Amino acid sequence: MRHPGPRPARALASRTTSDPLAEGTESHYQDARHYTANYQKRVEDIDYYLSVAESHGGRVLEYGCGNGRIALPLAHAGFDVAGVDLSATMLRDFRARLKKTPAAVAERVTLKRGDMRRVKLDRRFDLVLCTFNTFLHLYTWQDVERFLTRVREHLAPRGRFIVDLSIPMPEELARDPKRLFRAPRFRHVTTGEMVRYGERFAYDPLTQVEMVDMVFEPVDRPRAKWVTPLAHRQFYPQELEALFHYNGLEVVKRHADFKPKAPTRDAETLIYHCRARRSTSRSAK
Repeated sequence: MRHPGPRPARALASRTTSDPLAEGTESHYQDARHYTANYQKRVEDIDYYLSVAESHGGRVLEYGCGNGRIALPLAHAGFDVAGVDLSATMLRDFRARLKKTPAAVAERVTLKRGDMRRVKLDRRFDLVLCTFNTFLHLYTWQDVERFLTRVREHLAPRGRFIVDLSIPMPEELARDPKRLFRAPRFRHVTTGEMVRYGERFAYDPLTQVEMVDMVFEPVDRPRAKWVTPLAHRQFYPQELEALFHYNGLEVVKRHADFKPKAPTRDAETLIYHCRARRSTSRSAK
């Protein structure tokens, strides 16, 4: 069974809004320091996208750039990178990191805060990326249609759109929502405290959205525990390919688990390489 592991926490806070999808979209990214520490060993996708960029050109747009985990290595490798993200916290941290980066590298990066369904950059790119499950924050078909319209608008004539996302596992979606799945305790990099950590999973088969409650409990102050929610829409491969097709994109390649190989039934992550279809009359405002 896969467990996401310790997640960036909304420090010492619990739910603050009546809109669980909004909070499930934003709360996961409120602590950039913890996010960086938590994912510092995740490098397979960085290596993969560096290799892809070498093949597809120098102008890159990354949706869900966060605080630069993927975008910054691309800039260091010589690529011009535009990053779009909804989180002001993550972009603020990205900009702080750029100030510590050689000027020649920092000048290759432009950042835009905004909703990826709506942001228009008035530029076209050789490579448009939607990385690390960012696509799973599109909860309805209308969200998907609006986003893919923006993708087509930003693709150069021979550009590629590449997205990676986890594959739904029915046995995992059927987990008891009352059960807390424990993981090893760890020292929270932001608070400095040892915390017990666990996750609860609740999947709605009608909306296909899985809500994850990440529970942080300081060992010495158990009453000070906090919960960080994360919302992820689950897309099945055939469903996703239909959405690409009917929104003007053609799948040209599929890889699995950040390796240049075709997916098998054991794959955990799918990576789609798409291009704009030569003619399409579909659009979304």
